Amino acid sequence: MNIVFIFKNCYVTIVRKKGDGTVSDTKEYVTMSDEGGTINISEEVLGIISVEAIGQVEGVGGITNTLGRDIAELFGKKNAFKGVKISMDGAKITIDTYILVKYGYPVNDVAVKVQRSVADAVESMTALTINEVNVHVSGIVFEK
Repeated sequence: MNIVFIFKNCYVTIVRKKGDGTVSDTKEYVTMSDEGGTINISEEVLGIISVEAIGQVEGVGGITNTLGRDIAELFGKKNAFKGVKISMDGAKITIDTYILVKYGYPVNDVAVKVQRSVADAVESMTALTINEVNVHVSGIVFEK
């Protein structure tokens, strides 16, 4: 069953698609349709855009995995957007980021800049509206 929403003058459908039928190949897509056709944007695309946006924020010392992602990678499931979790619920897109902050930078300031950078990048590159960007600061990095 697909859920259809009107979104920025387009119809948006959140669709679960399977590659070869295995659960690990299941991807979520945001599908935008208008009179010109359909555009599918996978959660991986949103993740990659988010990682690039995080990397451009001054004071970010690195991106970390969540425990669940570390375990998944042990079993061979790799993803191109380490440190970012994309959740799609209807037309609501939530992005969770897991970062390390460089020593000497105000943690709250860096986190707010990450929120803005990720939301702005994803929205400008996809025309989607991001519901939330949650920043999880996992540690501090010291320069050598």
